Amino acid sequence: MINTLIVDDSALARDILRDFLEEDGNFNIIGEAADGEEAVREILALNPDLVTLDLEMPKMNGLEVIEAVMKKVSVPIVVISSHDNAKTAYEATLKGALEFYSKDLFTAKLNPEKRKEIYETLKRISGIKSPRSIPITEPLQITQPAKRIIRSVVLASSTGGPRALSRFFSHLAADFSVPIVIVQHNSPGFDESFAQWLGVFTALKVKLAEDGENPRPGTVYIAKTGKHIELLLTDTEDPVLRYNNGVPENNQKPAADVLFRSAAESLKSSVISVVLTGMGNDGAAGTRKIREMGGITLAQDEKSSLIYGMPKAAAETGCVDMVLPLDRIPGELTRLTK
Repeated sequence: MINTLIVDDSALARDILRDFLEEDGNFNIIGEAADGEEAVREILALNPDLVTLDLEMPKMNGLEVIEAVMKKVSVPIVVISSHDNAKTAYEATLKGALEFYSKDLFTAKLNPEKRKEIYETLKRISGIKSPRSIPITEPLQITQPAKRIIRSVVLASSTGGPRALSRFFSHLAADFSVPIVIVQHNSPGFDESFAQWLGVFTALKVKLAEDGENPRPGTVYIAKTGKHIELLLTDTEDPVLRYNNGVPENNQKPAADVLFRSAAESLKSSVISVVLTGMGNDGAAGTRKIREMGGITLAQDEKSSLIYGMPKAAAETGCVDMVLPLDRIPGELTRLTK
């Protein structure tokens, strides 16, 4: 059983989360806290396997709770808050929170597939001690792809992705000229705030991708939630971003596989794919497709991944050119595109 502490100043919200977690049968609710100070006391006294944490609370807010706790003990924390606190939720990942969800998810309308995905993610991160830093490790180089003209980079990330991406862009050259299109598995309604938050870490322009726009140099495009994004070619052979309302793939929408597959078919050898930390196997089939069409494929290594699910699945296809520590990927992209 996963001993869990629920922290929220709303009694209704605590009841909803308790019912949700107990329905799975693997979570043992060992306590609740209604304000930040109580949360810190309960975490230090009970040493839970998992903490669900609201951000807006009396006495101490969620960020202050994380900071106070992490000074004394490393505990898996998942933020569950409202859209109004989206930017703060991303900031919480830098302070040690491992994942976050919107409160709007936890309703009777939550589909069984998404419910299962949340349960599995919570189980997985309940065994992870919050990392204070991302380790720098030696690269495991599989092949050295030949340099060529690159027209776009496509990137996939999920659990642990916001923190990884903030670090990724902090290390990416300010003059990186190739468009980057990102599928980050986000809670609905968090995507616009995510783009704004991520832009703080790079001199590149970061924006939500719009249907029909042509990717431009020096720009990072974030896929909106709720639709798949594709990278296609116009009649004049110019890359263009298009959304479609197809069925979820890998229980995701947008799915990295949809983006990767379309980019491979459109750009052939002139695209680079990157798969970062995350649960599941989204991006693996797309990685295979990019390799088949002559593109270059990269994946994050296990030691620097919070969750070595997506990059592992990509690597296990045998179609990844290089498995690299997170901090080495930006430099490799710069080398391959210049």
